[in-house]
Amino acid sequence: MQIEVKGKNLQVTEELREYVERRFDKISKQVSEQATLDVEVADENVPGDPVAAEAVLHLKGTQLRAKEVSKDAKHAVHLVADNMERQVKRHRDKRRGRRETRSAAEALNTTEATLEEAPTTLQ
Repeated sequence: MQIEVKGKNLQVTEELREYVERRFDKISKQVSEQATLDVEVADENVPGDPVAAEAVLHLKGTQLRAKEVSKDAKHAVHLVADNMERQVKRHRDKRRGRRETRSAAEALNTTEATLEEAPTTLQ
């Protein structure tokens, strides 16, 4: 998985970049190598100095998106990583369920087809 870290109104340090890679390492093991992850850390111009982190994971056929706000950039990234982890797990389970259902239906259809083709000699 390729990870791209961007900053908006905020300088992205090497430390923050490494932290993002460590936090999303678990997710990268669950998705394909062609998947790309765009993480944007933005300093929101509102009182209280919150920092927003947004992650968009581009998978084959779909995009998963998460956004969280916190006072600290690392904490915002941590929250986004947890949110994205839940989404990836749910997406994987859905795909696995569809695949298993489809294979079970195909097995049932082939079994019915062979039973219909078998000659009936009992009369």
